[in-house]
Amino acid sequence: MTTSQQLSKHIEQAYFGGNWAEVNVKDTISKINIDVANHKIQGFNTILALSFHIHYFIKGVAQVFKGESLDIRDKFSYQHPKITNQKEWEQLQQSMWQEAKEFVDLIVNFPNSKWNTFFTDEKYGSYYSNILGLIEHTHYHLGQIVVLNKMIEASK
Repeated sequence: MTTSQQLSKHIEQAYFGGNWAEVNVKDTISKINIDVANHKIQGFNTILALSFHIHYFIKGVAQVFKGESLDIRDKFSYQHPKITNQKEWEQLQQSMWQEAKEFVDLIVNFPNSKWNTFFTDEKYGSYYSNILGLIEHTHYHLGQIVVLNKMIEASK
Protein backbone atom coordinates (compact mmCIF):
# COMPACT_ATOMS: atom_id res chain seq x y z
CA MET A 1 0.00 0.00 0.00
CA THR A 2 1.35 3.42 -0.94
CA THR A 3 1.68 6.32 1.47
CA SER A 4 -1.22 8.07 -0.26
CA GLN A 5 -3.42 5.01 0.14
CA GLN A 6 -2.48 4.56 3.79
CA LEU A 7 -3.09 8.18 4.75
CA SER A 8 -6.37 8.39 2.85
CA LYS A 9 -7.51 5.19 4.57
CA HIS A 10 -6.77 6.66 8.01
CA ILE A 11 -8.71 9.84 7.22
CA GLU A 12 -11.61 7.82 5.86
CA GLN A 13 -11.63 5.62 8.97
CA ALA A 14 -11.50 8.62 11.32
CA TYR A 15 -14.55 10.08 9.61
CA PHE A 16 -16.51 6.99 8.55
CA GLY A 17 -15.34 4.01 10.61
CA GLY A 18 -13.29 0.87 10.37
CA ASN A 19 -10.45 1.98 12.63
CA TRP A 20 -9.24 -0.03 15.60
CA ALA A 21 -10.64 2.55 18.04
CA GLU A 22 -14.14 1.71 16.77
CA VAL A 23 -15.25 5.34 16.93
CA ASN A 24 -15.61 7.80 14.08
CA VAL A 25 -16.86 11.29 13.42
CA LYS A 26 -19.93 10.42 11.35
CA ASP A 27 -21.41 7.75 13.62
CA THR A 28 -20.73 9.83 16.72
CA ILE A 29 -22.07 13.17 15.51
CA SER A 30 -25.03 11.71 13.60
CA LYS A 31 -26.48 10.39 16.86
CA ILE A 32 -26.36 13.81 18.54
CA ASN A 33 -29.31 16.16 18.20
CA ILE A 34 -29.03 19.92 17.91
CA ASP A 35 -29.98 20.53 21.53
CA VAL A 36 -27.10 18.36 22.73
CA ALA A 37 -24.77 19.81 20.08
CA ASN A 38 -25.44 23.33 21.38
CA HIS A 39 -25.40 22.41 25.07
CA LYS A 40 -22.67 24.32 26.91
CA ILE A 41 -21.24 22.85 30.11
CA GLN A 42 -18.45 23.77 32.48
CA GLY A 43 -16.73 26.18 30.14
CA PHE A 44 -16.03 23.52 27.49
CA ASN A 45 -16.63 24.03 23.80
CA THR A 46 -19.94 22.76 22.54
CA ILE A 47 -20.15 19.65 20.39
CA LEU A 48 -21.20 21.90 17.52
CA ALA A 49 -18.09 24.04 17.97
CA LEU A 50 -15.81 21.00 18.13
CA SER A 51 -17.43 19.43 15.06
CA PHE A 52 -16.99 22.65 13.11
CA HIS A 53 -13.41 22.99 14.38
CA ILE A 54 -12.42 19.49 13.23
CA HIS A 55 -13.84 20.05 9.81
CA TYR A 56 -12.55 23.60 9.43
CA PHE A 57 -9.01 22.25 9.18
CA ILE A 58 -9.97 19.40 6.85
CA LYS A 59 -11.59 21.92 4.48
CA GLY A 60 -8.66 24.32 4.70
CA VAL A 61 -6.03 21.69 3.99
CA ALA A 62 -8.16 20.28 1.16
CA GLN A 63 -7.91 23.68 -0.54
CA VAL A 64 -4.15 23.27 -0.70
CA PHE A 65 -4.47 19.78 -2.18
CA LYS A 66 -6.72 21.33 -4.85
CA GLY A 67 -3.94 23.76 -5.75
CA GLU A 68 -5.40 26.73 -3.90
CA SER A 69 -3.86 28.86 -1.16
CA LEU A 70 -3.81 28.07 2.55
CA ASP A 71 -6.38 30.52 3.91
CA ILE A 72 -7.36 29.00 7.26
CA ARG A 73 -6.35 30.59 10.54
CA ASP A 74 -6.52 29.16 14.05
CA LYS A 75 -8.34 32.22 15.34
CA PHE A 76 -11.31 31.45 13.05
CA SER A 77 -11.46 27.71 13.65
CA TYR A 78 -14.25 27.86 16.24
CA GLN A 79 -16.32 30.56 14.55
CA HIS A 80 -19.13 28.35 13.40
CA PRO A 81 -22.43 29.50 11.96
CA LYS A 82 -25.31 29.78 14.40
CA ILE A 83 -27.27 26.58 14.08
CA THR A 84 -30.46 26.37 16.07
CA ASN A 85 -32.55 23.61 14.53
CA GLN A 86 -32.14 19.98 13.62
CA LYS A 87 -32.43 20.57 9.86
CA GLU A 88 -29.51 23.04 9.86
CA TRP A 89 -27.46 20.64 12.01
CA GLU A 90 -28.11 17.79 9.59
CA GLN A 91 -27.24 20.01 6.62
CA LEU A 92 -23.92 20.90 8.23
CA GLN A 93 -23.23 17.23 8.78
CA GLN A 94 -24.08 16.33 5.19
CA SER A 95 -21.63 18.92 3.89
CA MET A 96 -19.00 17.59 6.32
CA TRP A 97 -19.43 14.01 5.03
CA GLN A 98 -19.31 15.08 1.39
CA GLU A 99 -16.25 17.28 1.85
CA ALA A 100 -14.48 14.58 3.88
CA LYS A 101 -15.07 12.07 1.06
CA GLU A 102 -13.65 14.57 -1.43
CA PHE A 103 -10.63 15.07 0.84
CA VAL A 104 -10.03 11.31 1.02
CA ASP A 105 -10.04 11.24 -2.80
CA LEU A 106 -7.53 14.10 -2.95
CA ILE A 107 -5.20 12.29 -0.57
CA VAL A 108 -5.38 8.90 -2.28
CA ASN A 109 -4.52 10.56 -5.59
CA PHE A 110 -1.68 12.69 -4.21
CA PRO A 111 1.70 11.81 -5.78
CA ASN A 112 3.74 9.71 -3.35
CA SER A 113 6.86 11.58 -4.40
CA LYS A 114 5.50 14.83 -2.87
CA TRP A 115 4.75 13.68 0.69
CA ASN A 116 8.09 14.89 2.04
CA THR A 117 7.96 18.27 0.32
CA PHE A 118 6.98 21.43 2.17
CA PHE A 119 3.31 22.11 2.74
CA THR A 120 2.89 25.61 1.25
CA ASP A 121 5.84 26.92 3.30
CA GLU A 122 8.82 25.40 5.09
CA LYS A 123 7.49 26.61 8.45
CA TYR A 124 4.50 24.25 8.13
CA GLY A 125 6.58 21.11 7.61
CA SER A 126 5.83 18.45 5.05
CA TYR A 127 2.58 17.37 3.45
CA TYR A 128 3.02 14.07 5.28
CA SER A 129 3.35 15.64 8.75
CA ASN A 130 0.33 17.86 8.10
CA ILE A 131 -1.89 14.91 7.21
CA LEU A 132 -0.68 12.97 10.24
CA GLY A 133 -1.45 16.02 12.34
CA LEU A 134 -4.96 16.27 10.89
CA ILE A 135 -5.63 12.64 11.71
CA GLU A 136 -4.39 13.11 15.29
CA HIS A 137 -6.35 16.36 15.59
CA THR A 138 -9.54 14.66 14.43
CA HIS A 139 -9.19 11.79 16.91
CA TYR A 140 -8.32 14.17 19.75
CA HIS A 141 -11.40 16.32 19.31
CA LEU A 142 -13.59 13.32 18.53
CA GLY A 143 -12.64 12.00 21.96
CA GLN A 144 -13.74 15.29 23.48
CA ILE A 145 -17.06 15.06 21.67
CA VAL A 146 -17.64 11.54 23.00
CA VAL A 147 -16.88 12.61 26.58
CA LEU A 148 -18.99 15.77 26.36
CA ASN A 149 -21.90 13.80 24.95
CA LYS A 150 -21.67 11.35 27.87
CA MET A 151 -21.51 14.23 30.36
CA ILE A 152 -24.56 15.92 28.82
CA GLU A 153 -26.55 12.70 28.72
CA ALA A 154 -25.64 11.91 32.34
CA SER A 155 -26.83 15.34 33.48
CA LYS A 156 -30.34 14.83 32.11
